[in-house]
Amino acid sequence: MAALLAAVVGAIVVGSVARGFGGRADDQRAADLGALSGAGAMRSVYSRLFAPPLVEGRPNPEHLERSAYLTLGVSAARATAEANGARHIEISFPAADPVAPTRIRVAVSDSMQVAGGGRVTPPVLAEAELSPPVPAAAPGAGQGEYRGPFAYRQGKPMRPDTAQAFDRLEAGARVDGVPLIVVSAFRGDAEQAALFAAHPDPKWVAPPGKSLHRLGTELDLGPASAYGWLDANAPRFHFVRRYAWEPWHFGLALNAGSASVGYGGAQAEARSVGVPDFVPAWFAPAFARAAQRWNVSAALLAAQAFRESGFNPFARSPVGAQGMAQFMPGTARAYGLDDPYDPTQAIGAQAHLMRDLLRRFASVPLALAAYNAGSGRVAACMCIPPIPETQAYVAAILGMLNGTGDGAGLLAGGLEIRLVR
Repeated sequence: MAALLAAVVGAIVVGSVARGFGGRADDQRAADLGALSGAGAMRSVYSRLFAPPLVEGRPNPEHLERSAYLTLGVSAARATAEANGARHIEISFPAADPVAPTRIRVAVSDSMQVAGGGRVTPPVLAEAELSPPVPAAAPGAGQGEYRGPFAYRQGKPMRPDTAQAFDRLEAGARVDGVPLIVVSAFRGDAEQAALFAAHPDPKWVAPPGKSLHRLGTELDLGPASAYGWLDANAPRFHFVRRYAWEPWHFGLALNAGSASVGYGGAQAEARSVGVPDFVPAWFAPAFARAAQRWNVSAALLAAQAFRESGFNPFARSPVGAQGMAQFMPGTARAYGLDDPYDPTQAIGAQAHLMRDLLRRFASVPLALAAYNAGSGRVAACMCIPPIPETQAYVAAILGMLNGTGDGAGLLAGGLEIRLVR
């Protein structure tokens, strides 16, 4: 009898727990749908946050205040969660941006009866965010290799502008009595693969798809007696020493463009010409002008600004970075940025800095890493430093750059709604 009673009690407990799990699943569904609905409402009016409040001294009907934006998100999230059976609902905006929050959190906690008369309210959480579309896969190793015409110097292929710059470098060296020899220039992925197979040490031979020589801008120069002259004089001719441990490797620091290691190719270049449609219309002209002036992709600048501040011109980080492009005061002064909270000035300074970083590192991922972590850390290894924040920063921006927006991600105005928790 005692055993039977224990079995019955056990069945009651199991049944209660099962019902509890079923209720928890219902709550999770309500929270998920509520978060998605709230994000959808926010997306529908997101760009209006950036409309000027006044036009010719009169209130602009297109402008939306932050409080109204948040109210729309809360109302939509609550209504959807309630329609799906939720009773106790809390809605918040984690890591809330002072102007334009892009993430909404819905917490649902419905009372649940369990054996023994106790009552618990286990909360379930869901978060949804607005973001530019992210691709399903990273760019392939074949992207970024130079595919244009070649010029030859001492029998070695290189980009024509690299050849012209080398002519000036060689002439300058000759005046000082220093002969220069081109040991190696352009190397495609196939040739690099053979080299790496013979010498699989990534410090001295880059794996295929990673060597800067694939850009057509890189030269290995000799003899060893010329290294001192090159260190002192190559920058005058727009060549920079790429690696501290390779005194022979110099790269052209002009016209690096964005077809570089880790990102590029004809299709990517074509997508990068205009200002993406996820940029608020009021900032699009500033991105277009800065991209044209500094010869940096407008898509790159836009994706970076979104990652830095969500296009918030008044953003300020806990460490003191300011404005849409998140300039630290010292860097702002170095780039003539008088008012980091002026979006036009900030975008121009951002483009100027990215131009300089692209010239130095000839790589979009490395330039982005240097913007986030500092040039010194990147130059020390010519890699993305093993800093989680920096690695996530670069990955997110490359994802935005390569997003295709295939319609499966609830796209509207270039922004995608994603359930992130």
